[in-house]
Amino acid sequence: MSKINILAIESSCDETSAAVCSGGKILSNRIATQAVHAEHGGVVPELASRAHMQHIVPVVDVALKQSGLLLEDMDAIAFTQAPGLIGSLLVGGQFAKSLSLALDKPLIAVNHMQAHVLANLIPDDKPSFPFLCLTVSGGHTQIVKCVSPTQLEIIGETIDDAAGEAFDKAAKMLGLPYPGGPLVDKHAKEGNPDRFQFPEPKIPGYNFSFSGLKTAILYFLRNAGTAQVYKEAFAATEGERQRFIDENLKDICASIQSRIISILLNKLSKAAKDLEIKDLCIAGGVSANSGLRKAFKEMGEQKGWNTFIPDFQYCTDNAGMIAITGYYKYLENDFADLSVPSLARGF
Repeated sequence: MSKINILAIESSCDETSAAVCSGGKILSNRIATQAVHAEHGGVVPELASRAHMQHIVPVVDVALKQSGLLLEDMDAIAFTQAPGLIGSLLVGGQFAKSLSLALDKPLIAVNHMQAHVLANLIPDDKPSFPFLCLTVSGGHTQIVKCVSPTQLEIIGETIDDAAGEAFDKAAKMLGLPYPGGPLVDKHAKEGNPDRFQFPEPKIPGYNFSFSGLKTAILYFLRNAGTAQVYKEAFAATEGERQRFIDENLKDICASIQSRIISILLNKLSKAAKDLEIKDLCIAGGVSANSGLRKAFKEMGEQKGWNTFIPDFQYCTDNAGMIAITGYYKYLENDFADLSVPSLARGF
């Protein structure tokens, strides 16, 4: 039997990506970023949709060339159906449907969050089932129990804000340019994580909450670190606050990052202990954070876990993870028809 070849398209937010998977191996994974959003301080949905339309044809063309395969060699076309920005999803979805129809090849609809989890199945060194995956991104924070590539159960998730949003909002409060999360990570490397103390929410079970932490950071900065973090009235002037941030930026970033990481890993540790699962993974855009990767590996060594983290190129939004998910769905004959809708909030 010949290898199953999958062409995958990812367009859920502001990254236009195409990848080719053959027999469960990623042959190419091309990503076109959208610099247009930087001046606006965040992703502008209309601009993202337009950029996807500009990028999608050349990105698919390059992915195919790098794979050494042709469109005619593909056995199916996979695409991100949900969740994401609806305009961005429609661009990738309609393009995938057009290819499916023109080539008379099966269409595979992929959940973006499932794909983040299955990015851990791309390398040769894979976790064994069942495993737990902490999926952290700008829009989602979840703990997923994976029984098989197609049997995934969310056992914990954020009840308000996502971890990635907490990073980005903290960066914005500190005056760092967009995207701010990676800059917090950069400054944190040279800071003291124990210098400032931020609260850890007491949420039962495996769920997360980051809204309280964001509020604590806001009042902490408004008071230039001189008053209790929850006190709304502040004594510092704007100049004093800015001077405090400038003089303590590295320690502030390190302290904020340390608390976000402890919130994430303490919940993951509880789930691993309760369910007696030793194979643990992280995934999603925030899994590219160097502090989280380091702390996750160190905790794994202390607790006897087998830890797995995707390569950096498979952490952020990318078509490689869509391709590997499409491959496993192909094995299950899990295909979609041309009427399948793009959905902003998942399915």
